[in-house]
Amino acid sequence: MISKRLAKYVFFSTFLGVLLIPAVALAQEAAGEAVAITMADATKSMAAALAMGISAIAAGWAQARIGSAGQGTLAERPEERIFVLTLTALPEVIALLGFVMAIIING
Repeated sequence: MISKRLAKYVFFSTFLGVLLIPAVALAQEAAGEAVAITMADATKSMAAALAMGISAIAAGWAQARIGSAGQGTLAERPEERIFVLTLTALPEVIALLGFVMAIIING
């Protein structure tokens, strides 16, 4: 079993990686002219990031709960596999809707 300290390090390094890798990958250099970023643009970007991030975390949390309960259900009643599979796929819609909202917000 993974120790709690190692689990914390893995979680925080993954969390920071998820935040920093897109920032580095999407960084752009100004081609000879200064680009002015307004407060409205920064607020829209933060709102889009929050919409995507919170929905992805919520989908992961829901999928973990549904998955563990589904495994217990399948152990007792294997004929319920289609129902359990459907319930396991539903939280992904939450993440997709967060992605759509982020695109709409950034417009």
